[in-house]
Amino acid sequence: MIRVLLADDEGMIRSALSALLRLEPDIEVVAECADGDEALAAALRLVPDVCLLDLEMPGMDGVEVASRVTRAVSTRCVVVTRHARPGVLRRALSSGVSGFLPKSRGADEVAAVIRRVAAGGRYVDPEVAADALSDERSPLTDRELDVLRAGRRGETTGQIARRLSLAPGTVRNHVSAILGKLGVGTRQQAVLVAEERGWI
Repeated sequence: MIRVLLADDEGMIRSALSALLRLEPDIEVVAECADGDEALAAALRLVPDVCLLDLEMPGMDGVEVASRVTRAVSTRCVVVTRHARPGVLRRALSSGVSGFLPKSRGADEVAAVIRRVAAGGRYVDPEVAADALSDERSPLTDRELDVLRAGRRGETTGQIARRLSLAPGTVRNHVSAILGKLGVGTRQQAVLVAEERGWI
């Protein structure tokens, strides 16, 4: 039996997918979580075989949860997203994610990916992979992307600094570098550019 943790902040999608996966004879849904923090805590407590994580959740996003889970326990992670942007795929794969697919896939396809990943394989949606190969790379460093990610909901410099364990002055320096590289005037404009291009 493959033990699966399911995390999605949209209750209807979460409960529908959970119900469909429970119809599979070899899959057991052991937890349903509504946000990234809840998913991380449940994954560390239950150590499921596979975490199926929505990319865009309150708090930590699916890739951040996957990164922390795979560093701590043997659980494998699959990220699902409505907007399968190439830059997000690269970030997911570098964080140790074993599977990546769009939410447009049916429950039978999701179940097949869960089985493949649970058996030690990997899966990346072919269309997303093709887009990723042709997409432009981000001019921002990993740390600059971390700063944008940590401040994407309008967090203050101090909040970003605490979250990333940096000095506020260091955060300001990163923001200045980001604005210069992207040719924009505000941090929120930089976030929009990075989101549109799939870098965060």
